[in-house]
Amino acid sequence: MVSLAPFVASPPNVVEKMLQLTELKPGEVLYDLGCGDARIVMMAAQKFGAKAVGIELDDGRYQDCVKRVREAGLEGRVKIVHGNIVDVSVKDADVVTLYLLTSANERLRPNLERDLKPGARVVSHDFSMPGWKPLRTEEVRETWGSHTIYVYKR
Repeated sequence: MVSLAPFVASPPNVVEKMLQLTELKPGEVLYDLGCGDARIVMMAAQKFGAKAVGIELDDGRYQDCVKRVREAGLEGRVKIVHGNIVDVSVKDADVVTLYLLTSANERLRPNLERDLKPGARVVSHDFSMPGWKPLRTEEVRETWGSHTIYVYKR
């Protein structure tokens, strides 16, 4: 299995802004493709009341995610799947979050176009989705620079 992107954690304020911009509602289902340390799925459950699924390929990060979710008492609202994001269906997703390279987004685009139901939202941190026009784009400034958030709607 080959990773589509290196692991780089999104700052908490960027994660919160990503979820706000998608207008994530309680009870909606969020998928984080390449969930890293589970911070997006955990915040989606804790602060927004969503049900969340994180997909993680790396064995060590997967184990860490499962442990973090368990320690936070979120097992009923957050599920971590050990697998490859190109093999996962997101048919029940209301929101999909991405922090992948543009080339990885492009590789996932056909899967998202096939699986996502009308009205589902996709939010990408720093990298656009080639061929899609964002519904909105927003900059989040930090001490060390800025981040761009792209929001798309199917």
